[in-house]
This record gives sequence, structure tokens and C-alpha cells, in this order.
Amino acid sequence: MDYRPHRKLDVWHKSMELVCEVYKATSAFPKTEEYGLSSQMRRAAVSVPSNLAEGAARKGNKEFKQFLNIAQGSLSELDTQVELAHMLGYMAGEKHKELMAKMTEISKMLYGLANALK
Repeated sequence: MDYRPHRKLDVWHKSMELVCEVYKATSAFPKTEEYGLSSQMRRAAVSVPSNLAEGAARKGNKEFKQFLNIAQGSLSELDTQVELAHMLGYMAGEKHKELMAKMTEISKMLYGLANALK
């Protein structure tokens, strides 16, 4: 038996890549944002694969779906924060577009996985 079923999920791998990208992007933020927007973005990003891992380890589809919804919520939170970082001039246009595209892809994957669990 595999005790780490989340590692089989493509969406988990994609969301782990997103976390790394968010960490890289926020490392260039002003020092004044270290405990503000930067920290919030990192926590929201980490929450996505973390909830996928926890949900995949649960016994039933109903519980797993609940964690997929939480992951989707964290992704929406990150979407807002990425937009704000761009508006404040903390994030260049190309990085903004890249992160938005990755979040869109992950969101579609989360919805698809949730629908498959019905």
C-alpha cells in the first residue's frame, strides 16, 4: 500500500511547482512585505498541495472532495494576492502572467478531479 497517494496526482506536482515559483517571486518583494503580502502569498500557495496531500490520504471521496474545495479556496486567495502584488508594482508583467496561467491550469485540474470523485 502506498502511504503517500498524493504523489500520484498531477495536480499535486503542478501545485508544488507553483509554490516554488511563488517563493521565488516573493523573494524580490520589498523587505517591508516580509511579514505582510509575501508571507500571505507563501502560506496560500503552500496550502494548495498540503490540502491535496491531506485529502488524498483520507478514506472516502467525500472527505477528499472537501479538501479539494479548501485547496481551490487557497488558490483563489493566492490569485487575489498575485493580482495585488502586480498592482503594487512588486511583480513584473511576465511573472504575473506566468503565475496566473499556472493557477488557471491548477484550478481546472482541481475542478476536474472533484468532478471525477462524484
